[in-house]
Amino acid sequence: MATFAVTYTYAEDSARARDEHRPKHKEFLESQFNAGRLRVSGPFGPDGAPGALLVFEAESADELAALLDQDPFHRADLIAERTIRDWQIFFGGVK
Repeated sequence: MATFAVTYTYAEDSARARDEHRPKHKEFLESQFNAGRLRVSGPFGPDGAPGALLVFEAESADELAALLDQDPFHRADLIAERTIRDWQIFFGGVK
């Protein structure tokens, strides 16, 4: 199992639609947290482009991408850019 850092950059002018879809998005993330796949997540602060950081455990980046394609924010085209990067933790941990 590998650890992946995922970043979302939200689509421009999507705040209202994100508010609409947020309950289902949070349910999706909660289900991944309860299953032990999502370790930590949250939105970035007000500086810079709106987005979020999520840390997942998965077998591969492709497997994680397929899972994240089910996120209601993704399905509603509210994510302009998504990155998935293998993350090598040296100190601390999210396990």
